[in-house]
Amino acid sequence: MKKDVQKRPIAAVRWEGQAAVVSVTGEIDLSCSGEFQDELLDVLDDKPGSITVDLSNVPHMDSSGIASLIKLLGRSRKASVPVRLAGLQKRVQSLFEITRLDKVFEIYPDVTEALAK
Repeated sequence: MKKDVQKRPIAAVRWEGQAAVVSVTGEIDLSCSGEFQDELLDVLDDKPGSITVDLSNVPHMDSSGIASLIKLLGRSRKASVPVRLAGLQKRVQSLFEITRLDKVFEIYPDVTEALAK
């Protein structure tokens, strides 16, 4: 029997000056949220001036994915590193609105606008 190979949730991390841009891809759910969280916190350990999480290639995120982002936000606030979310697809955006986390996170239509802040 063939085992499904899950792609890593973070496709790439690129730097725009002191800002880290984290490109996330695929569905973020319980099967990959632990790795997702670890990789996000690794980016924070690199001491960026800010972190922009590009979610434009994430069609679905469950509560475990959101918990990973909340953990990043908590740690980043202690380190005075702004976290911005960019490019949320409609389904993911509505999840943030329902949970009122759109009032907690800085959310931008795309990476360019997030980096301009």
